[in-house]
Amino acid sequence: MQNHIKFIFLSHIIFISIGFATASRCGYTGNFTSNSTYANNRYQILSSLAPNVSANGGFFNNSIGQEPYKVYALGLCRGDAAPEYCFDCISSTSQQLMAECPNQKEATLWALKGQCLVRYANRSFFGILELDPMDYGDIINSSNITEFDQKWDDLMARVIDRASSGSSRIKYATEEVRLTQFQDIHALMQCTPDLSQSDCRSCLRENVVSFKSYCHGKHGCSVQRPNCYLRSDLSPFYNASASPPAPPPPSLSPPPSPSSNSPPGTTNTTNANNDDDGGGIEPGTIAAIVVPTVTFIAFLALTCIFLIQRRKKRYQEVENADEVESVKSLQFDLATIRNATDNFSDANKLGQGGFGAVYKGTLPDGQYVAVKRLSRHSSQGEVEFKNEVLLMTKLQHRNLVKLLGFCLAGNERLLIYEFVPNSSLDHFLFDPTKRALLNWQIRYRIFGGIARGLLYLHEDSRLRIIHRDLKAGNIMLDEEMSPKISDFGMAKLFEVDQTQDATSRVVGTYGYMAPEYVRHGRFSVKSDVYSFGVLVLEIISGQKINRFRYREEAEDLLTFAWKNWNGGTVSNLIDPTLRVGSRSEMVRCIHIGLLCVQENEASRPTMASVVLMFSSSSVSLSAPLRPAFFSGTFVDSEASASTTTADQSVKFTTNEASITDLVPR
Repeated sequence: MQNHIKFIFLSHIIFISIGFATASRCGYTGNFTSNSTYANNRYQILSSLAPNVSANGGFFNNSIGQEPYKVYALGLCRGDAAPEYCFDCISSTSQQLMAECPNQKEATLWALKGQCLVRYANRSFFGILELDPMDYGDIINSSNITEFDQKWDDLMARVIDRASSGSSRIKYATEEVRLTQFQDIHALMQCTPDLSQSDCRSCLRENVVSFKSYCHGKHGCSVQRPNCYLRSDLSPFYNASASPPAPPPPSLSPPPSPSSNSPPGTTNTTNANNDDDGGGIEPGTIAAIVVPTVTFIAFLALTCIFLIQRRKKRYQEVENADEVESVKSLQFDLATIRNATDNFSDANKLGQGGFGAVYKGTLPDGQYVAVKRLSRHSSQGEVEFKNEVLLMTKLQHRNLVKLLGFCLAGNERLLIYEFVPNSSLDHFLFDPTKRALLNWQIRYRIFGGIARGLLYLHEDSRLRIIHRDLKAGNIMLDEEMSPKISDFGMAKLFEVDQTQDATSRVVGTYGYMAPEYVRHGRFSVKSDVYSFGVLVLEIISGQKINRFRYREEAEDLLTFAWKNWNGGTVSNLIDPTLRVGSRSEMVRCIHIGLLCVQENEASRPTMASVVLMFSSSSVSLSAPLRPAFFSGTFVDSEASASTTTADQSVKFTTNEASITDLVPR
């Protein structure tokens, strides 16, 4: 069952409060000219910041140059950030600071909702507490304010104590407390490690005060200052399993020296009974002392281990009991669902797939839902079904379709989702008439929403999630035409420090699958980045990857895009219905799409970088390399095939049915 659950996922969140990243604070301590010595020093120190921060446990500060052109800089990654992500975050944030503060001698930026901090100035600020400027970002209003306040205050006090008590390498702490049966309050605090304990405590307390002033009553909010950061949310957003590095062990105290009051030529009383020959304690005496002592210590250690294991077991039993209760609370009565869907009538049928049919339903309280009636041929047992449901309901993000509950009765296995009224993206994008409804503003919003959803899956959940089947048909559109990623039937769960995996059973849709996945069964977050790049080019052109046509000629979309990019005729790729909108913005999106579909997976950007590219037009883009091309013709998305590679036999399956499909069509 453990292996089975690994195909599902846990949750964790990134929230964007002001665009995709907190706005940079360009200081007012003076300006410099673009070709000055200060400009060169700033460029050098910020360019070298990412490798130094990632190589030094997530924190690094340094200075470069001589007065009055000396530049001081500091980089800090969140305490749960992996080195690879830390590098990317510091690198992209440094570029953003240089772009948004082109001539300012001082700037500070907490990027991507506190994922990392980059700061520079023409003065030393290391170890100095500075409470201004303060910034904050809020998300969604919450309820249960009365019950929330007391628990939140207590939680803040504990996290302040833990974060400020950190070492000179890291001052970081997270904690959560149960608010209701279905919700926890999650908190994260971090100071720059160069602050003293008292200054860190003072800074975090000021953040708590500001939080109450600006963020009270919000579902989630963050407050940041140059030296410290606070974020609190009702949804998990940090990696709770990533422990900060342990402080160095305390140095051993030297043995006490003989008393200075002893007269010359005398010995301490502890040595008064030495043998006449001055040989010290005999070996037999040492053994008589050491052996019982060691035995006693070993006994204590074993006792402690036994007690800890027993306590863990009891805690697990309580936790499992809570989860059982949580599952029960999510279970719908079969009669309720039958009434909601008019006994699964054809009039309420939204779609049909290999997994079963989806029906629109109306609950007694008037809420619309999408009910997925799973195939009765599923081999999955009741326990596994409930475990999957429990994991899936923890998924909370505005750009992911939300599971509301389930029904398990006899042979019926039903999943109840939020109802997404505008069907899927392909319903509009590939329809000659409806495509005109997707103006440039809507398409650009769709890019950003999908990117945020993928970033949440890749970097901001407690465990890394690879979707493996990102395509237009799996992007749902809500009433505001905002995107929600669905269909997680092929999702793969990664461990926190895992970067890639391999399989002999390749699943997905032709045209969207990355070359390393197709050829070798190897997948990673960069596989999803590739699929995202294909999707970007489809949305720009309004045509399918495997059915692209230009005028009278049928051609592979990636080949066509690359040929026109190199030929300076990239506007040929833009959907003719996009008559209104920024042409330069459209070309930039094509550029981003080509970066994502590069042949070499290492050359593709992370989703964190992609989010930044979409959020700020001032972020420079590298030149794309040749994209991956597939030989032969593409296969229809419903087809199945198999192939044998040099290293293994890889079986292909597309649109694989699974309990975790999230496609209310």
